[in-house]
Amino acid sequence: MDEVKLLGFWPSPFVYRVIWALKLKGVKFDYIKQDLSNKSELLSLYIPVLKKVPVLIHGGKAVAESFVILEYIEETWPQNPLLPKDPHGKALARVPRSLEDRGRQGLADQKFFGGDNTIGLVDIAFGMLDWFECIEEVVGVKVIEARSLPRLHAWAQNFKQVPVVKDNLPDRGKLLAYYKHSRERD
Repeated sequence: MDEVKLLGFWPSPFVYRVIWALKLKGVKFDYIKQDLSNKSELLSLYIPVLKKVPVLIHGGKAVAESFVILEYIEETWPQNPLLPKDPHGKALARVPRSLEDRGRQGLADQKFFGGDNTIGLVDIAFGMLDWFECIEEVVGVKVIEARSLPRLHAWAQNFKQVPVVKDNLPDRGKLLAYYKHSRERD
């Protein structure tokens, strides 16, 4: 089996998208931390122009951009699919629409975008809400509330309870401190 490596930076929600997908698929990988203020030779070697994370390296070949990586993972490792099998379902899953008013194709009364039992590509793509909540706290504005966006709020709570997600989130205090420091710096 070809070796799988993930180059990432701990506060990046885009990196966590890839981590969740790999873990849901049962793919073993080596996580290689990156310091974005001092780009590594490995990052420069595989992504010489962009030099940004995440970068998935599989069999010595690099794939960049989180959503492209998610699609690569889905096509490379078919077990535990993140997208529906039928083409129409795949098409719908790839086109984000309004999160609160998606009619019968959206959240409706389901726990996740793909139904009640399992998360999929759309859930992973929107799974950045933990980071969003930290930003809300730093700027002092609450956007995703149960009374104004009830389905989205419920989805976020359900999503964060999925073991693969729950066990693979950055430390909230550390993330909050990172965003506060970033805001003060700017």
